[in-house]
Amino acid sequence: MSRIFQKFLVILFAGALLLLAGWSSYSIFKYSSEAAEIKRDYSELNSITHGIMSVNIWRDHLTTMVLNRIDEFEFTEAQEDTLVHQVENILTAGIDKGADILDQKQKGIKAKLQKFAVKTLVPEDKIRALVPMFAQIIVNEIQKPENKEALKYVIKSKLQEYSDLTHDDSRVATLKIKALLDKYEVEDLAGFNEKIPQKIIHLEDQTYFHTYILLGIIGAFLLLWWLLRRQKAVHTPLFIISVLVSLVVLFSGLTAPMIEIDARFQQVSFLLIGESITFNDQVIFFQSKSILDVIGILFNNGKADSYLVGILILVFSIIFPVAKLLATQIYLGGNDKIRKNRILKFFAFKSGKWSMADVYVIAIFMAYIGFQGILDNQLSLLNMETDSLVSISTNKTSLQPGFLIFIVFVLFSLILSTILKRITSLENKIIKQEKQIPV
Repeated sequence: MSRIFQKFLVILFAGALLLLAGWSSYSIFKYSSEAAEIKRDYSELNSITHGIMSVNIWRDHLTTMVLNRIDEFEFTEAQEDTLVHQVENILTAGIDKGADILDQKQKGIKAKLQKFAVKTLVPEDKIRALVPMFAQIIVNEIQKPENKEALKYVIKSKLQEYSDLTHDDSRVATLKIKALLDKYEVEDLAGFNEKIPQKIIHLEDQTYFHTYILLGIIGAFLLLWWLLRRQKAVHTPLFIISVLVSLVVLFSGLTAPMIEIDARFQQVSFLLIGESITFNDQVIFFQSKSILDVIGILFNNGKADSYLVGILILVFSIIFPVAKLLATQIYLGGNDKIRKNRILKFFAFKSGKWSMADVYVIAIFMAYIGFQGILDNQLSLLNMETDSLVSISTNKTSLQPGFLIFIVFVLFSLILSTILKRITSLENKIIKQEKQIPV
C-alpha cells in the first residue's frame, strides 16, 4: 500500500511539474514571438535606410538649418560694405549697357533725335558719379525691418518650394513606415522610440522568467531521479513524465530565438554650418532567428544546397531527437515482442550518435562567437571623432533563451537515455533472477 501511495505522490508531483512546464513553454513562445516581432519593427523604423541614408531626413534637416540661418541673419559692417560694392557693380553694368545701346548707329530721324535728347538731358558722367550714393540708398532700404522681412519671406518661400521637390521616390517604404506607426498607435518615430523600448524590456523579462522556471523544472526532475534512484516502483511513471517534459522543453528550444545579430550606430553627429545634426540608434543589420525560422528560410531559398542543409537540420536535429524520445516511451511501456523491434531499439538506444542536436548547439555558439568577433572588428572601424563628425557604433549581438533551452534539452535527453539503460538493465537482471539464471 505504501508503494502505491508513493507512486501516486510521485505521479501527482511530476504531473504538476509537467503542467507547469507546459505553461512556461507556451509563455516563452508567446513572449519571445511578440518581442521578436517588435524588435523587427523597431529595426525597420530605425534602419539607416530611413535615417542617415534617407533623402527626406537630410532634406528636412538642411531645410530647417537654412531657414534658421535666414531668420537669424543680420548684416555686419563688413558685409554691408561688400553689398554696397556689389550693388555699385550692378548699377555700373546697367549704365554701361545703356551707353552701349546709345552708341549704336541709329536709323531714322526719330531714333537720332531720341539719342540726341538722352545724351543732352542725361549726362553719363554725372550719373556714374551718383552710383555710390544710389547703391548706399538701396542697401539702406534693404535693411529696413519691413523690407528685410519681406526679403526673408521670398527666400524662405523659394527654399521651401525647392525642398518640397526633393524627396525619396519609394512610396512603398513611406507607406510601410506609416503602417508600422499606425500599428503601435504613435504619431511619429520619436513617439515610437519612446514607447517601444520599455515594452521590449518587459517582454524579455517575462521570457527569461519563464525560461528559468523551465530550467528549474528540469533541475527538479533530476533531483527526483537522484532521490528515487533506488525506488524501482516509481521509475517507469517518472520516466514517462520526464520524457513528456523533455518534449515540452524541445518545443521551446525550437520556437524561441537562439541568436540575435544586431549591429547599429549608437550615435552619429554632424556639425554643418554651425548646427549639429544627430542620428541615434541607426540599425545597420538585425536578425533574430529560432531553429524553425532557420529551417523555413533554407526551404524558402529555392536553392538545392539550401534544401539539403534544411533537410539535414530538420532530420538530425529535430526528427531524430523526437523519434528517440518517443521510442524510449514505447520501449519502456512495451512487451517483449515490441522491445525486440530493431527500429525501436535503434532509436531508443543507438540514435544518439546520429543526432546532430548537440553539434547544432555548438555550431550556433561558434556562429555567435564568429559574428561577435567580425562585427566588433568591422564596427570599430566606423568609430571616429573629428571636429565635424562623431560616430559611435555598437554591437548588440547576443545569445537568446532558445539557445539555453536547447542546450538543456540535449543534456536532459542524454541523461534520460542513460536512465533508460539502467532501468532496462535492472529489469533484465530481475527477470534472470526469477528464472534462476546466474548473472
